[in-house]
Amino acid sequence: MQINGSTALVTGANRGLGRHLSEQLLRRGATVYAAARQPQTIDLAGVIPIALDVTDARSISAAAAIAQNVSILINNAGSSTGASVLDGAWDDIQLEMNTHYFGTLATTRAFSAQLGAAGTSAVLNILSVLSWFNLPGTGAYSAAKAAEWSLTNALRLELAGQGTTVTGLHVGFMDTDMVRHIDGPKNDPATIAALALDGIEAGEVEILADDISRQVRSGLAGGVAALYQQFA
Repeated sequence: MQINGSTALVTGANRGLGRHLSEQLLRRGATVYAAARQPQTIDLAGVIPIALDVTDARSISAAAAIAQNVSILINNAGSSTGASVLDGAWDDIQLEMNTHYFGTLATTRAFSAQLGAAGTSAVLNILSVLSWFNLPGTGAYSAAKAAEWSLTNALRLELAGQGTTVTGLHVGFMDTDMVRHIDGPKNDPATIAALALDGIEAGEVEILADDISRQVRSGLAGGVAALYQQFA
């Protein structure tokens, strides 16, 4: 997939990884629709700001009517409520699923015809190492990301026939506002954005962006006991 000369739409483009992805897409020669719930918060020169709330079907439809000739769709918009699945607020649990699973699905469905018309196109879903593993305080988020991972696999199969490559990016913590309260090593989002776009251009279907993602993915074959030592 050649980024130069393409048209891309990035959700959650006003900050963090989404802003870095938008900026680097511009540098690589793409026309970029930078989408956010409040497009006035987009401060990146050269992009086309567009309103898009991935939890609102009417907002998604309106964005798909405005943005044209999209051949790269990056589903980056996210939420992180810290809700437990057992006693977290029900609204928070629903928000996680509505954002990461239903939002990704609805946005991809809305742009699938444009992607197909491009002949060669790409969808990048920003997943997480927490698609495969739970930590305290990540129950609702991890469940939603696991659903999005499965969705990514389903979309990959269903869109392959129209020439759309669907890629899942798995990454641990990044140095963004979403995880500012968490101590410990964090990836530079600019570095992750570059890896992601390199993966799109190379046609990769899965990108493991850091050591923790590679380590946890390798542990899946060992089952629950390999991932959670308290159950070994």
